[in-house]
Amino acid sequence: MYNKGLYHDWVPKPVQLLFIILLLIVVMPLGGVYTGNISYLVSGTGAMSEYFMWANYATTIGMGASMPIVLRTKMRFKVRDKMVFLLVALGLLSFINSTTLEPMIFVFSSLLIGFFKMMTTIELFLPLMMMIGNRGMFYGAFYTFVLVISQISGYYAVEISIKYNWQHFYIIMAIGCFALALLHWVVMHDKYFALKVPLHYIDWLSILLFAATFMFSAYVFSFGKQQDWWNSKNIINASIAAFISFACLTIRQLTLKRPYLSFKIFTKNNVQHGLFMLFWIGMFLGTASIQNTFAIGVLGYDQLTNAKLSLLMIPGLLLAGIVALFWFKKEFPLKMYIFSGFSAMMGYAIIMYFSMVLEFNFEGWYLPMFLKGYGMCSLFIAVWFYTLDKLEINDMLAAIGLVLVWRTFLAVGFFSAFYSWFQYRFQVVAIGDLAVYMDGMTITPQTVASNLKAIQLNAILVANKKIFGYIILVGFGVLIYVFTHHFGKERFQYLRFIRVLGGKSVIARRRLQERKKLMEEIKDAAGPAM
Repeated sequence: MYNKGLYHDWVPKPVQLLFIILLLIVVMPLGGVYTGNISYLVSGTGAMSEYFMWANYATTIGMGASMPIVLRTKMRFKVRDKMVFLLVALGLLSFINSTTLEPMIFVFSSLLIGFFKMMTTIELFLPLMMMIGNRGMFYGAFYTFVLVISQISGYYAVEISIKYNWQHFYIIMAIGCFALALLHWVVMHDKYFALKVPLHYIDWLSILLFAATFMFSAYVFSFGKQQDWWNSKNIINASIAAFISFACLTIRQLTLKRPYLSFKIFTKNNVQHGLFMLFWIGMFLGTASIQNTFAIGVLGYDQLTNAKLSLLMIPGLLLAGIVALFWFKKEFPLKMYIFSGFSAMMGYAIIMYFSMVLEFNFEGWYLPMFLKGYGMCSLFIAVWFYTLDKLEINDMLAAIGLVLVWRTFLAVGFFSAFYSWFQYRFQVVAIGDLAVYMDGMTITPQTVASNLKAIQLNAILVANKKIFGYIILVGFGVLIYVFTHHFGKERFQYLRFIRVLGGKSVIARRRLQERKKLMEEIKDAAGPAM
């Protein structure tokens, strides 16, 4: 027998919704590394911070690697067996991270956490989508909930690391996974979702090539600054390995009867423009590294105070979600909603440009973080909706892994590495410009230390301000592009008259609509992959 739900019939509907929300609260923030407590991982393990940035990227790569096969695995196993296994596996991996001091274990466990996490969350999207119905409204509610939970969990990861140590948060997440696994062994049904399909059609070599391509790329982005980019043999070798892996992956997909990836959707106009906009979203989200340098390095915030800045984004996230629900319910065109998101990001960049001063106080963060929260949530909802709109389910699932990695890893990772390189170069130039004031008349031997510190801080401010200035200039170009783009609206509209000739055509059309509805539900559930 088949059952498209998750739970036994004797479980009340409100309780089922509560169980789904509990799963989302535990699974969605789960990762191999939590960016807020990387400094505690560094001090606790003695490893370089670049390893943990690599592990952070690995979680997204694992999610992208599992995306093309989630539907096949969903139809292969019984819901209860699959969910319990995945929750236990996630709990074990989190527990392993709490006990190890080896940074490479963090990297590989993060890759597996992302792989299993995507298979877990796909089970939750379908029932939620069926409850809400409208795809745009589902995106608005889902993304808002997940982004808010992510900010809150990031804050508590830091707070628990301060009060106890960094291992405790991993143990708490592991206990949460084990408890949910035990609970769902009782309340979940043991039926298949649909017709049982085999797993031997999955090309595991392609999955390995996919992971290798982006893991080598993540190594370049993470260790580039530390190893001086192209002056390092390791960086050059990793870049070559990433290119060769991607070339082998591409050739293999072109020769397979059932390819793991499909490049067909990248010929679609909305996908091309969607990827272009996702790239520029990465430009704004990559400013997190500049913001951390300013907050911790210049203003002297501790890790907990810096984590509170993420909480300031929550009002903006909630507003973006509310606006999205209203926007999609009324079926307004996407253009102005996307324009408002990029405008909010521009507002954040402009305020930060003028805020690069040593006297900046904590209250000054309220408005820019509000704008950043609104911009991030609205763009994640609207641009992702536009990118995946009107795609066939088979083509979309076979390529969404690449789109996910492009959005969450490549764009953000590229700009983060780009900014770190420019930040160092601009600081060197700024110190040279400020050195004209360093002489025996202005700096005495007794005050040399304090003056050198002030010069260094001002050099950081100058570098940050230059980067934000360039972001603003590019951002105006992005706003012009968004304002002039058609977003799928036809330039010429005309009426079509359809005549139904017989009863058989009505029945056939109804069956086609029912099949299309089922495919849309599966596609919509796969769409909000984080």
